[in-house]
Amino acid sequence: MKTQLVTCPTVMRLIAGALLAGSTFISGIALAAEAGSAGNFSAKTPWGDPDLQGIWSYASLTPLQRPARLENREFYSPEEAAAINDQSLDEPGDRPGDPGTYNVEWFDRGSVSADLRTSLIVDPPDGRLPFRPGAEEQWNNEQDYRSSRDTDSWVFRSNWDRCITYHGVPPISTGYNNTYQIVQAQGYVAIYVEMIHDVRIIPLDDKPRLHDNIRQWNGDSRGYWDGDTLVVETSNYSANTQHRFPSSPGARAIERFTRVSEDMIDYQFTFEDPELYSQPWTAVRPMPRLDDYTIYEYACHEGNYAMANILRGARVMEQREQDASESN
Repeated sequence: MKTQLVTCPTVMRLIAGALLAGSTFISGIALAAEAGSAGNFSAKTPWGDPDLQGIWSYASLTPLQRPARLENREFYSPEEAAAINDQSLDEPGDRPGDPGTYNVEWFDRGSVSADLRTSLIVDPPDGRLPFRPGAEEQWNNEQDYRSSRDTDSWVFRSNWDRCITYHGVPPISTGYNNTYQIVQAQGYVAIYVEMIHDVRIIPLDDKPRLHDNIRQWNGDSRGYWDGDTLVVETSNYSANTQHRFPSSPGARAIERFTRVSEDMIDYQFTFEDPELYSQPWTAVRPMPRLDDYTIYEYACHEGNYAMANILRGARVMEQREQDASESN
């Protein structure tokens, strides 16, 4: 969606109030070369921290995992990348019985990363999630079970259907609203995610982490500076947390934000989840600055009309099937 700095006074008061209360590597070589090199950009806040403030996009048409058909190909050709970018601008086709969806003007999916990588995952080198033996099958079976009951109750719907969270921490881009606003104060960084209006307040001091029995939708984040790189470690995910990739409550994410130019942050994250993966895996993604972008309120809330109507529609269909069965 073509939207543009946060104008919602409530959100801004939330960020400012929370902050005041507490008063990379990336393999996009072309991007780093254009900026000079990571760490050479020296914008600072008035108190001397690297300045990451602004609105930044994590939209990308580069998939998290390398498509199996590409096997060991690490990079697209420029022609392949251009074709993928062009295809994203095609109008969605109509499907039989489909009531329709957004037209192409609603979408803002970004483009293939400028480094032309075929996957955001750079480690393992095959660009694939390193599942433990049997873990992927078990995960898929659990998702199939949920899907088979997805109209039984709201509890079987996804967190994004329920308007609780959407992109998760760390985020994977979707069709639109793939935007962060970063705000800093001494000792804190706040990250406001456009969809669904989450704010992460990240302490940069030695404040103790939450007790292990306190779990949150987007986990508990703590940060520190490694030179010019902001490192954010997140754990304590809820048992009901849903990332845009398989995960379990014992997972830990390590994000790294390095501003390499006036208009670019090199971003990478490493995800550790021994229950599902045989090793930590790392993804990289450039985040360009969006100077002319306004983040409007994303007015999605739990208990929304869509959820009630999904469940009501399912009950109507069940009644019709029962009536048809009884009439036969």
